[in-house]
Amino acid sequence: MSAPSDVYAAQCPCRSVLDLLADKWSALVLGALEDGPLRFGALRRRLEGISPKVLTAVLRRLEDHELITRTVYPAVPLHVEYALTALGRDACVPLAALRRWVEENIERFPARG
Repeated sequence: MSAPSDVYAAQCPCRSVLDLLADKWSALVLGALEDGPLRFGALRRRLEGISPKVLTAVLRRLEDHELITRTVYPAVPLHVEYALTALGRDACVPLAALRRWVEENIERFPARG
């Protein structure tokens, strides 16, 4: 039996997952995929302000952590879609609640330039 996870412990592997999920772009990519698979260009249009380089890095990290899948369809040009895994769908539950809370409470925060 393994020791219980403790995100406050310096060596706990939970920290890297928390870092990934607490990242703005990771949370937004997962949320954008909740309605179904999307191609890179569609994701980029949905996530206003993200650069192609950052989106590529985020997608790779999410795929490495098995939160999303990348499927390549042989066509000309290549057709690549990104979709949530079961783990990714599970992660969307608390992230959606956080996004909703932020949207509902944004006026309570001091205005920032």
